[in-house]
Amino acid sequence: MALSPTNLRAASTSKDVTEAASMVSPEPAVGSIQEALKELKSLSRHERKERIKEVKKAVKQFKTDKKAGAEPSTSTLLQVIFAILLPPLGVYLHEGVINNKFWLDLILTLLFFIPGVIYALIVVLGS
Repeated sequence: MALSPTNLRAASTSKDVTEAASMVSPEPAVGSIQEALKELKSLSRHERKERIKEVKKAVKQFKTDKKAGAEPSTSTLLQVIFAILLPPLGVYLHEGVINNKFWLDLILTLLFFIPGVIYALIVVLGS
């Protein structure tokens, strides 16, 4: 299923929208962005609200799926190795985002290396 405005319109459920959104490359082409904006502006106000609701619903579903049981793409052994060698990298690979745990581990690592390693191992092996 290639992602195009017609396929996105045909995606009636949030699952379909999520699948369509997952096919999007990290950096879309400028022409496709302009085309999508023109299409969005040509819609009525009610249709725009409905599309925005669908997108928000798909994003919310993606976030809950990620929190519920999405396994990180790297293995635990690799995360432990990075937690020992470069603790903030191990925390980042485990969490998947730069969050408070990452920043705390970065500060601990910069100040004192051993507490940074211990905290990184707690984060990686704890959950």
